[in-house]
Formats: sequence, C-alpha cells, structure tokens
Amino acid sequence: MSSDLVIVYHRQPYEEVEVDGKIEYRDNASPNGIVPTLKSFFGRADGGSWVAWKQSDKERPDFDRVVTINDSFGEYRVARLALSKEQVTSFYHVTSKEAMWPILHSFKERYNYDPVDWPTFREVNWAFAEAAASEVSDDGIVWVHDYNLWLVPEYLRKIKPKARIAFFHHTPFPAADMFNVMPWRGEIINSLLCCDVVGFHIPRYVNNFASTARSLMDCEIVEEESVRTEFSTHGMALSEETVVTQLRYQGRDITLSALPVGVDTDYIREVAQNDEAEKRLAHIKEELAGCRLILSVGRTDYTKGGLEQLQAYERLFERRPELIGHVRLMFVSVQANRNMVAYERVQSEIEEAVGRINGRFGTFDWQPISFIGSKVPFTELVSYYRAADTAWITPLCDGLNLVAHEFVAARKFGNACLVLSEFAGAAVELDEAVLTNPFSHRSMDMAIDQALDMPMEERQARMRRLKEKVERLNIKAWGEGQQAVFDKIKKH
Repeated sequence: MSSDLVIVYHRQPYEEVEVDGKIEYRDNASPNGIVPTLKSFFGRADGGSWVAWKQSDKERPDFDRVVTINDSFGEYRVARLALSKEQVTSFYHVTSKEAMWPILHSFKERYNYDPVDWPTFREVNWAFAEAAASEVSDDGIVWVHDYNLWLVPEYLRKIKPKARIAFFHHTPFPAADMFNVMPWRGEIINSLLCCDVVGFHIPRYVNNFASTARSLMDCEIVEEESVRTEFSTHGMALSEETVVTQLRYQGRDITLSALPVGVDTDYIREVAQNDEAEKRLAHIKEELAGCRLILSVGRTDYTKGGLEQLQAYERLFERRPELIGHVRLMFVSVQANRNMVAYERVQSEIEEAVGRINGRFGTFDWQPISFIGSKVPFTELVSYYRAADTAWITPLCDGLNLVAHEFVAARKFGNACLVLSEFAGAAVELDEAVLTNPFSHRSMDMAIDQALDMPMEERQARMRRLKEKVERLNIKAWGEGQQAVFDKIKKH
C-alpha cells in the first residue's frame, strides 16, 4: 500500500515494551514533543508511513521490517531499517555528531573530520531513501527531518522523480563561511536543492542556507519578503528584516520557510493543573524554605553553555554575598551520548564546577546548587517551572530551545522572569525575555542581576506578553503552517 505522506525521522514513533515475551507498541509516555506532532499529520493524509532505524547486528534481523500501528493517531505503517552497531556509530555518533554538529553550531574548533567514514553516511542515507521510496505514492509527500539525513532528497529524487520532497532542519544552519568548512558541502547542498521545500525555525537560518547555496551552486533568489510580525527584526544577534522564500536551481523552484516549532500549550497547562503536579509544587516550595529558585534545564552539550552559566552563578555570589543562603539554582543537565569523549569532558567540567561552588558557598543547611544529571519526569519538571522565580536558559547556540517555551506555558501567574540567550532561535520570538550574550561575562552578570531585581509589575507585564506569544506560536500553529506549505507544493 502506497502512502500519500511519508515521514522520515531517525526515531521510531512509539515505545517498544516487552510484555510476556511479546513486543507491544505504545504511545510515547509524554504526548508533548515533536514525535506526537508529526504523527498528527497522518490524520490529514490517506494512509501514512514512518521510516526510522532500529539497531540489529544480525544478518537477518529478528524483527518485522514493516509494522502497522493503530494508536490514538489512527493507523499508519512504520518501516524500520536494520542498522548495525558499526553503522550507527559511524553515521550518527561520528559523522553527524563529531563533524556536522559542531559546524552547524559554529564551533569550528571542535570539528573533527579525520574519523569520518563518508561512504557509510551515503550508504545509510541511501537506505533511508529506498525505504521512503517503497512507501510513498508516485506523487505523495516525503517529509525528511534533520541534518543526519541530508543526502536522502537527492537519492529519493532519482528513485521517485515525481514525489514531493520536504525537509525540516531542527538545528541552526550556519553562515556560508562556516558551513563550507565541510568537504562534502557541495554534495549536501545539491541534495537539499532537490527538495520542493526546505524548512527552518527562523529567518536567519533560511538566509544562511540561501547564501550557502548561492556560494556553491548556480542558483538564484526568486522571491524575498519582509519577515513575519512574530519575529523581532532589529538589534538582536539573530534578527533579520527580510527572508528569502524561493530559490531557483536547474529550472526548479525551491520554497524556503521559516516556521519555528512550538509546544503543546494545552497539554502543558493540563499537566500543571493536575493533582500530582500541585502536590509536587507544594513540596518544592516547602523545600525552598523561602529561597528564590533559579531554574536551568538543558542537555550536557558544549553548545548549551552549561559551564559558562555556572561560572556566572559563581560570580553572582562573589559580587553579591548578601544573596548567599537566599537563592538556589536547580541545574538540570541531562547527559546524552555517553560514549562520546567530547560530552564526557563537558559532564566532568560541569560536575567539577558544581562541586567547587557548593564547597565555596554552601552551609550545613543550604546548598547553592542542586544538580540533576538524569531526565526529569515531565510532571515534576512542570512543577519546577511553576516554582521558579527565574528560568535561566543561556545556550551558546541553539536551533530554537523549547525549554523556554515550556517554562512560559507552565506559568499560571505572570510573576516570573525568563533570562534567554540571544543566540537561541527562540529569542527571535520571545524578545520580551531578558536577553543576554553568554559569551560576555558582563552581559551574563547584568542579565541575572536584572532578573533578580526586577519589580513585580515589570515581571508580570513581560510574562503576560510572553504567554500570549507562546500560545499563538504553539505546536498547532506550526502544524498549520507546515500544512499550508504542503498544500502549496501539491498545487505545482
């Protein structure tokens, strides 16, 4: 059976649970996030398919390559690619994470080309393209997600020339002089120009892509327009006044879109109001014993600026010793990619900084930092969002950062402050936050001081405007925007 919509994403769209020796496929534990949102598109198409990988080191995998799923989103097929441990390591952990990830986030000094096995990256992308081609109808839509599948569009175009191909980047897209460090730059851009539409979160990433494409290929800008009113256009690190909306390459037009992913505000509000969250909130406030809570949530990644944030927190007590004993930082840094040396080093540096700060300023009955290195259940996280006086979200570079959106959506009252890095894509939308430059000690110090000293009336006014934006730019709005783009390319 051919599908009118095929989504290609590395994650499977469910959780596999073994019950009495049999595998059951269940909805993801949290309905919040990108996977449930993508699955919701299946309800708008006549049949849908999802392509993902599943690791198997056996010559003949002991799982069904294609399964039919019936869940709360309806019926759809999932085609699983069997990738060996060696393929996953080469394609994902080495090429994607050690070579591409640092370039995408403009950390040229961390770029590692030497261990890259480009033939394996091509091989895996070809396998994804073949799987998508076997699922999609001749003129259906294939929606490819994220940079580790950059080569899928070109391969797919060769197999299914009439298919509509869309691509969405969940990461930043860097400037041409940064992107062009990669020796495979031409192959990647040529593949993306095989798409009908290429999507990004914000106008800056769109314009960076257009500039890179023009630096490498004989393509031209066909359309350009003023950015939407939701985006800040002046004075910020990632601001743009205009955005490229269409390129032409080899006689084909490629639509470019800037549509930032949002959060499920309805779901977050439901979680915030349930009995479990209310009890947890009361317990957190009791534990705080009158201390003001600063909350930082992110992954253990050099792009997230965790160490720089801890150093700023240490300077806060050096600069303002009267705050000792009256402020606490809940620092959540979820460790990922444990088998990668770069992330192990970041984790060690963070743990060392936490220990030093607690040792310098802690007392018998008060610790300046509570450090959590594992994933926090979402209900508990929402309770911390509600308890915090300030959310401190200061990545050095981030495609968007939905933690900032979640914090705002979870707040019942407008009595909290959001401190946000201007190098997070979300800052272009959430410019009512206290914006800061995490590369500047002075800027970081001023921002946290401003947040802690901000009058209640200003806090409430800022949070009210932030909540209005987060509600308007929620996950439903992103889905509607994507559907409008799909409807447009179907007509051509």
